[in-house]
Amino acid sequence: MISKWNYLPLTSEERKIAEQLVTRFTRCPAITRLLVRRGVESSQDVQSFFSPSLSQLHDPFLMQGMDRAVERLNRALGAKEKIMIYGDYDVDGTTAVALVYRYLRHFYSNMVYYIPTRDDEGYGISLQSIDHAAEIGVKLIIVLDCGIKAIDEIAYAKKLGIDFIVCDHHVPDDELPQAAAILNPKLPTCPYPYKGLSGCGVGFKFMQAFAKSNSFGSYHLDNMLDLVAVSIAADLVPLTGENRVMAHYGLRRLNSNPNVGLKSIIRLCGLNKRELTISDITYKIGPRINASGRMESGQESVELLVTTNPIEATEIAKRIDQHNQDRKELDRQITEQAHKIIEQHRDNLDGKKPIVIYDPTWHKGIIGIIASRLAEQNFRPTVVLTRSNGLAAGSSRSVRGFDIYAAVKACRDLLETFGGHTNAVGLSLREENIPEFRRRFTEYVEQNIGDDQVTPTIDIDCEITLSEINTDFLKCLRLFNPFGPDNPTPVFVTRAARDAGTSHLVGRNLEHIKLDLVDATTQRPFNAIAFGMASKFEAIHAGQQFDICYTIEENKRHGGKSVQLMVRDIHLL
Repeated sequence: MISKWNYLPLTSEERKIAEQLVTRFTRCPAITRLLVRRGVESSQDVQSFFSPSLSQLHDPFLMQGMDRAVERLNRALGAKEKIMIYGDYDVDGTTAVALVYRYLRHFYSNMVYYIPTRDDEGYGISLQSIDHAAEIGVKLIIVLDCGIKAIDEIAYAKKLGIDFIVCDHHVPDDELPQAAAILNPKLPTCPYPYKGLSGCGVGFKFMQAFAKSNSFGSYHLDNMLDLVAVSIAADLVPLTGENRVMAHYGLRRLNSNPNVGLKSIIRLCGLNKRELTISDITYKIGPRINASGRMESGQESVELLVTTNPIEATEIAKRIDQHNQDRKELDRQITEQAHKIIEQHRDNLDGKKPIVIYDPTWHKGIIGIIASRLAEQNFRPTVVLTRSNGLAAGSSRSVRGFDIYAAVKACRDLLETFGGHTNAVGLSLREENIPEFRRRFTEYVEQNIGDDQVTPTIDIDCEITLSEINTDFLKCLRLFNPFGPDNPTPVFVTRAARDAGTSHLVGRNLEHIKLDLVDATTQRPFNAIAFGMASKFEAIHAGQQFDICYTIEENKRHGGKSVQLMVRDIHLL
């Protein structure tokens, strides 16, 4: 149950900016307030925000190491060296490998791709993969979405005569691997203007620079932005700046002419007759691509994404969909077990304590999903561990605004490996170190997390009346897409709403409310749905006024559009 609504009216400075913008939106001033919330401060910013253009993408050569990376790749092509495209087994890694492999395939054929197995090789660059590369004569490995901490592995490869170009977006350590080039916007010394790229996004910038250095133009590369959009949505990187531009054009590609493999997944999901959104990628397309790496091998996902044969794509997609079904069943079982553990130790979650749970029998490919769900449901930073290759290996997920990477790093002397972002970290440690890790991790969290970060909270963007939800408003609101981290679907609050007299309970157990709402500004009812809020129906139906916070969803049906308010919470007055 949500216990807090977080709504801060605009500051005096923000109101001044909104007043300057209101001349462009005289018929829907609420849009100006939303724009200011998104950091839009001028008419030029409005144009860039509402009309993303590929010309807004930064010069790839602004990224530290790009000159060296392009020079080494060009040299490899000139010398006809065998190249391995290597990536992580998740969606970001497999889309990155598919993008780089497919793009270079236009100009070069002496390449292979490689995805490590989660169970046998684990995350990152494995010695097994380097030995395989040496056996087949590889001289250059382009590694994507991992590698920034592979100091020993890259040193080993160098002794075998193999160079690395590292394309990563994870937080680096002070010591870096001795690669031929490192591309990572998060390097402290990197001047690249945008730090939030996905791993696939870094790969895209690398190919952008390669194309520019050889005067190849951008046609073939821009057509692969569907892969970048999938990586952005699935890896939950910020949907701002360059990511928002690439996601915009990637979604356009997904909705018009996606690559053969993605088209087969879209059809399997039953999404081929509707306009795709970031949410569709996050909750339907991404999990299926991810399932291959979780349950079997991410290599299969790359096979799907690089094939040009529709029949082959359909067969691979069916296998991947089965992996996803298996994954969902394991997910259900492990989630139930995790909830039982938490309930048995509920007293340990008092105050601001995080969740740290371990079961050596859990499937390694599922624990990241479990950690995300537990963190979301319990409003606590969460670490979920299982046994893998003689170690306790796990995933951690954070709550809003808390840097879980820093929390894990504070315990690094207890860890064998760790790496990730501020919101998600993978780690491994010896089983005997789990109690001490739990103690120190808990101590760090309690000292550094705020009370509001472990309190169920809804962030509200804007207060509006129902009469403000008009055609112009909805037209402008559509332009805020695509929605995602740092550009979330706007949440509105309307005060003193009331039942128009036709609201009723729905659902198998009558647990939801189908609302018809009015307020003081309009007698035209607005449709709304409040899931799981039946306990408030009696008061609402009796005429009691209430404040309501919600998002706005437009449904296309029978050739027209209908508006529905998706209720997040209700406060009875």
